[in-house]
Amino acid sequence: MKITICIGSSCHVHGSRPVVEQIQQLVEDNGLQDKVELASTFCMGRCREGVCVTVDGEFHSVKPDSVGEFFDTYVLGAL
Repeated sequence: MKITICIGSSCHVHGSRPVVEQIQQLVEDNGLQDKVELASTFCMGRCREGVCVTVDGEFHSVKPDSVGEFFDTYVLGAL
């Protein structure tokens, strides 16, 4: 599974740094380092929707306070 998180200026303002940090921690906490690849990118073109994240190419908008729900549904739920 590949999770790509936008770190462009708009997503940074919307909280991409805490999103990245929380996802990294959740990957480690769940022992998924061998199953999940984390990557970063710049603008995905949907800047107004929050922090842009893709999971195997599927787009999601994530906020720092919704990372846990996102991770449970789209990462753990897909493995």
